[in-house]
Amino acid sequence: MFIRVTPEWQDFGRDLIGDMIVTARSAGLHADAMGLVVFSPGKDATSASPEGFVHRGDWRCYPCSLVKSFHLVHALHLLEQGRIQAHSELDRALRDMILWSSNTAANYVIDLVTGTTGDTLLYGADYMDWCAKRDRLNQFFDRLSWPEWEGGNIVQKLMGDTRYGREAQHAGEAGENLNLLTPLAAARLMSALFDGSLPLSRPALGRAQAIMSRNPAGPDAALPDYQLSEYLGGDLPEGVHIWSKAGHNLWTGEPKSSWFKHDMIRMSAPGRTPLTVVLMTQGRALAEASPQLFPALGRLIWHRSEDLTRI
Repeated sequence: MFIRVTPEWQDFGRDLIGDMIVTARSAGLHADAMGLVVFSPGKDATSASPEGFVHRGDWRCYPCSLVKSFHLVHALHLLEQGRIQAHSELDRALRDMILWSSNTAANYVIDLVTGTTGDTLLYGADYMDWCAKRDRLNQFFDRLSWPEWEGGNIVQKLMGDTRYGREAQHAGEAGENLNLLTPLAAARLMSALFDGSLPLSRPALGRAQAIMSRNPAGPDAALPDYQLSEYLGGDLPEGVHIWSKAGHNLWTGEPKSSWFKHDMIRMSAPGRTPLTVVLMTQGRALAEASPQLFPALGRLIWHRSEDLTRI
């Protein structure tokens, strides 16, 4: 695990989980219905590992739109390698799949990266070739050899309801091949976007960070699709800089992909080391009818972590 859990962070996490459950009790949040990773660059100069706390970090669940941040990194790498070509529609899709969490944009990126399209049923060698090409999405992260990635799956397109044709074939009759990520996998990606450990140049990393930046004071901040006002960054103090990607599914027609709400966020402010939080949750009340609970949890985490992140 890339995070070093110190006694101070362990105590912080134990108390935080209890406070979070109290805060979100009305939405049915409980310890076994969420995964949480909280970390900050370590203050110990002898250690390169971030320090933090992990609760059910290995929970493998449907990640909703968190996968789009993985597709962003992969696409930027392929652009730098010259394996896909830059053009205005790709630029627009890379922006919109993060900025507005557009499924259409993300699926366009998947098509370009893998050379596949989703449509009518395929059989035999045609289907096997299609599956092999789509699996390139996993293979990129397999090659990074992150322990946190083990068992991850991001090969499926983003759907708001039932799948059809080859997309349904590939997801499996019982949803056995749906996308899966753990909180630790998402946390490792967020860490790598800022610590320089991804196979991306400095300009490409800067582009990814810029796309994931959120402006709480901007004109888009209150729009639901901007995924800030109803997520962990929705009630932070003025002056906190935010980078984030969230995910949210209601009923999709598939129980394994329904009623999830997630966020992966990096928060930074003067006088404090940056704080990264990944919160992944499952439950109908939290996903469907509790828009202000994530902002309350984000503010709680930010304030409770002040002593551990103060410079």
